[in-house]
Parts: sequence; structure tokens; C-alpha cells
Amino acid sequence: MPLDPHYLNALSAILRHGSFEAAADELSVTPSAISQRIKALEDRVGVALVQRGAPCTGTPAGLRIARHAEDVGLLEAQLGRDLTLGQPAGPARVKIAVPADVLATWFVDAMARVDSLLFELVIDDQDHSANWLKRGEVSAAVTVGGQAVPGCDAIPLGAMRYLAVASPDFIQRWFPGGVTSTALAKAPCLTFNNKDNLQKLWISTQTDRKLSPPSHFIPSTHGFIFAASAGLGWGMNPETLAAPAIQDGRLREIRANTQLDVALTWQVGRVLSPALRPLTQAVRQAAKQGLIQG
Repeated sequence: MPLDPHYLNALSAILRHGSFEAAADELSVTPSAISQRIKALEDRVGVALVQRGAPCTGTPAGLRIARHAEDVGLLEAQLGRDLTLGQPAGPARVKIAVPADVLATWFVDAMARVDSLLFELVIDDQDHSANWLKRGEVSAAVTVGGQAVPGCDAIPLGAMRYLAVASPDFIQRWFPGGVTSTALAKAPCLTFNNKDNLQKLWISTQTDRKLSPPSHFIPSTHGFIFAASAGLGWGMNPETLAAPAIQDGRLREIRANTQLDVALTWQVGRVLSPALRPLTQAVRQAAKQGLIQG
């Protein structure tokens, strides 16, 4: 069932920006034209594709069709390169699921190495970014561990090193007798969101116990550094981000030499793997510089 590319572009723009007006601005048409295209597309497929609201969101069918349209764009861009047809009309768009800590440390460098793509990033906890691939809502993802998502190529990248850190005053207040199970059960910790399990994982590796300490929820990678430096709680921070604060004395490891290394994998849909080969190469190069290897 061939679908008009103008209709598909309208759908993708609405879901990207959240409104018919913003989609019209991007495509240099009127909001009325966008509305007519969506109605024609919905009549063509026989189901609703957009949930009108503020913002507008996609129905399951709308999200699936928009994902298909972006995949087609990537494949067409690759075909143009392979057949030396010259430069495409514009850069193709790719949607990727990336953990917040990965984005805050090394992934932007990978993006900057590729000038033929427009990026749409979905930020999720590192243990859950693979779910976006499983649902078919992204074309690629940085995931935890080495287990491949069905239908995807999986490439090991290295490990992100985390340190359990807090301010010296916080350590003196909450761990005067050392980092014991009793102290860890009472000392406030920092948690990115309700999917973040890093603090509990570190506790279990250090104590062989499952504890649920009081927690501040701070959904910001850099906010973790600021909150820990301010004495709000202890938390697991990427070593590369925590290093400056450790060097100037604002932060210390709550227990020395107890880093936690989290293995990361780049996964990309197998059908799109050839089209995204330049991005995969850039991701591998950036990870080689930004992650623990071997």
C-alpha cells in the first residue's frame, strides 16, 4: 500500500513538534494543508493516526507509520550514496534511545562525526533503552550488557565507570564509622528516576544485601554532581564527570576503589544497519575514547 511521502512527512513533523502549526512551519505550508494531509492519510489507512491535544501525540498506528517513514528516508539516503546520485535533498533523520549519562559524557562526540543525519534522541535509563528497540520505536540504541535485541546487530562498546561519591561533610555526617550496611540504610542517596538501579546495585555488591535507603529523585546527570557536592546525598556518577569535583575536593568516594563498571552495547536494526554504518563507525570511535576498554 503506497503512501504519499508528503502525507508521511506531515505525520512525522506533527509527532516531532507536537502541533499542526509547528509542523506547518517546518514544511513551509499552512496548518490547513497539514490537517488535510493527515485526514487523507487516515482515510487511506483506515485508522486514526494523531491524538489531537497539547501536545499532539501519535496513536500506536501513527507511531508505527512515522517510524516506517523515517526508516525509508534512511534507506533512500543510503541508496543515493551507493549509486552516486549526488547529495540527497536533505539529511535523513534517525531516532535513537540513549541513556542520559551516555549523552552527557561521550555520545555527542559520535553525533558530531556524522554530518548526513538529523538526530532525534530518546533519553531513558540505561537499563531500559533496549525496550525502545524491542517496541520498534527507534532505529538504534545504546543499551546495557551484551544481549542482542531480536532483529538487531549488537556491537560491544566498552564500559562506563561509575564512582559512589558524596561531599566530605556528608561522608563525615553519615558514615563516621565507615560505610556499613546500617549506615547505608539510613544515609540519603540520589536516584535519577524510578528506573535507576545503580545505587542499589552498588550497595548489593558492597554488602551482599538488598537495601532501600531514603532517596532524592534528581533526573539530571549534571544535577547529580551538583546535589552530591552540596551534601544532599551520595550517588553513582560517571567517573569522567565526577573527576573535576574529586580533584578540587568537593567530592570523595564514600568507599575507596569500589568503582562499578557498566558494559554498554550499540544496537541497530539489522535492516537499517548498512544505512547507519557511518554512524556506527562514529559511535565505536567515540566509545573507544570515552569508555573503559578491555
